[in-house]
Amino acid sequence: MKRENEHKEYCEQDILDQISRMSEDTEVPDSLRSENIDKLLANLRDAENRKASFVTCIALVTGSEEHVFYGEISGKIIRERRGSSGFGYDSVFVPEGYEGKVFSNIVKKTEEDFNGHVSTGVLGIQHLMRGLTEYGRVDMAYKILTNETYPSWGYMIKNGATTIWELWNGDTADPAMNSANHVMLLGDLLIWYYEDLAGIKCAPDAVGFKKLVMEPVFPDGLDEVSASYGSVYGEIKSAWTKKGGDFSWDITLPGNTSAIVRIPKKYNVTVGNLPGVRRVSATEGYMEVEIGSGSYHFGK
Repeated sequence: MKRENEHKEYCEQDILDQISRMSEDTEVPDSLRSENIDKLLANLRDAENRKASFVTCIALVTGSEEHVFYGEISGKIIRERRGSSGFGYDSVFVPEGYEGKVFSNIVKKTEEDFNGHVSTGVLGIQHLMRGLTEYGRVDMAYKILTNETYPSWGYMIKNGATTIWELWNGDTADPAMNSANHVMLLGDLLIWYYEDLAGIKCAPDAVGFKKLVMEPVFPDGLDEVSASYGSVYGEIKSAWTKKGGDFSWDITLPGNTSAIVRIPKKYNVTVGNLPGVRRVSATEGYMEVEIGSGSYHFGK
């Protein structure tokens, strides 16, 4: 409890809340109120200075307005609630070197407490699918995608939803607190479809899909993906299949664009002397191919 209180003391939002309450407390003499606010402001400045080395305050998600704290040493979440169970994780909030510990605890909690279901609200879900995939748990991301029991997108579909509810239990929730067209609860699902399943992703050093890094993931149970995107340069297409041990991937890039294509070595794809191929190299797990505009077929 003492350590939790220490964390709370230096959480910026908590200090701001205290300042707000103090400002509105008319029963406290002006001089004392001013003195106490000055002390809180000093704590706020101290919190800013100490944030990186002492504590990170993560507003993981909503559902409740509680913040979630984790100890810098253990990476474990100290106080948790249903609405803030951990899938709002984004490494930008976590001190360098502790990402793995925090992520492991989030995954453990999700598997054990929520049976592999989504356990966050509209803010945290913005990082859900990409965060899981980035840290090697595409299997959990795919399970969350395909779940049909509560809470899940599949549950909405099975219960007649044609738009996204505001609440996961939109079929039973109070209509006064439940929009029937709350597209933001999709979170990063559509981004994940394009970037991580289809591999249509703008390179970090480019804009407008001038250059792409095409490195899709291939979840067990998903045999094919086909997607297209209308960029400012023209239509980008990506369609892959993996069935019965055979793998194929068709890519189309519009004029004045290029891509780095990464194909897992386990699919045993040989890249021949194809027109438009600029470079072929290999990493530990991938065959890496640089291509220019045009249409390409890799695999069988």
